[in-house]
Amino acid sequence: MPSINKIFYGRQSISDNDIKNVKKSLKYKTLTQGPLVTKLENNFRKYFDSKHALVCSSGTAALHLSLLSIGIKKNDVIIMPSVNFIAVYNLSISLGAKVILADVDALTGQMIPEKVLSLINSKNKAKIKAIVTMNLGGYPENIKKFFDMKKKFGFYLIEDACHALGSNFLYNNKLKKIGSCKYADISTFSLHPLKVITSGEGGVISTNNHYLAKKIEMLRSHGLKKNKKYYWKYTHEDFGYNYRLSEINCSLAISQLSRIENFIKKRKKIAQYYIKNLITLKDYITIPNYSSFNFSSFHLFVIHINLKNLKGTKDDFFKFLNKKNIYPQFHYMPIYRIVKSIKFNLNKFKNTEKYYKTAVSIPIYYDLTFKDQDHVIRSIKKYINIYKVNNV
Repeated sequence: MPSINKIFYGRQSISDNDIKNVKKSLKYKTLTQGPLVTKLENNFRKYFDSKHALVCSSGTAALHLSLLSIGIKKNDVIIMPSVNFIAVYNLSISLGAKVILADVDALTGQMIPEKVLSLINSKNKAKIKAIVTMNLGGYPENIKKFFDMKKKFGFYLIEDACHALGSNFLYNNKLKKIGSCKYADISTFSLHPLKVITSGEGGVISTNNHYLAKKIEMLRSHGLKKNKKYYWKYTHEDFGYNYRLSEINCSLAISQLSRIENFIKKRKKIAQYYIKNLITLKDYITIPNYSSFNFSSFHLFVIHINLKNLKGTKDDFFKFLNKKNIYPQFHYMPIYRIVKSIKFNLNKFKNTEKYYKTAVSIPIYYDLTFKDQDHVIRSIKKYINIYKVNNV
């Protein structure tokens, strides 16, 4: 029987303690620029093991502040993956930068270092200001290779880690958190409700660069610098924004961060259960073989449907699951397909197109019950039985 409740690809988990902490914050004398901002930033700094952590109003704000802090200006070149949320592309273009989209791996949806290298030539090498990587789904792929590239060419490496809060990677044979910035100049995170933890809306920036941290701190509050001696005096240092995070949002994030390992542990169990039950369907379903699978925080669980062995399209798959009260998602449509002004050559994005046609994000979140997960698995198997090509 179909599940009664709608099962979305992701959903926040709010505890009684979260609600208690938010209510408590409403009784504070200040609701913005208060002690909870400092507490949350210190908690994140310790969690990442980074020198600096700054919170802001959204993951998009985190990316914007990062681009501003490294001085992106007109005609600077930024390389980024063709598969990503539109935010960093929008921000880069708004700053006058020239964006080069890189083809991605057909299964992981992440940039391929060799493809990025092929985009660097004698004409644009000096103009490349930054490469923005993206840990799609929470899987940290190839980060050391991008760091080696950064060292060789001298550009900034910004890690769009909006999916990867809580993910790990190997550094000198030791596990380190994404956000420790052992390889990246800056890592940015989202605290949107559908991420591993949430503040409602919010973002986090981590860096080990003191100059960048101070600039980001100034830019997130209108570009103003307060006078240390006279609190009523300040100077305008740069053109900034109001990207501050309220005490209310911080109170929720502090509460959620305290149990992030429980969130990730549950997500890992859900991922393992999917693998156990879908691995036998390899003629119809492909699960990406991530080199860093066990290091992921599992923001997403992506599968690929094999259209050669199944009748219909990916749209048919979505519609079928919707009728079963299951609402998967797709992360993401290629940027060149949704930005009308981009003229693109499909031959340059062969892997991206494969990813686009077959990738599906199926439900994974802390409060997903195994009963509901079984319903998802049964529905996928039922779809295969109905739509499979007879000669397979």
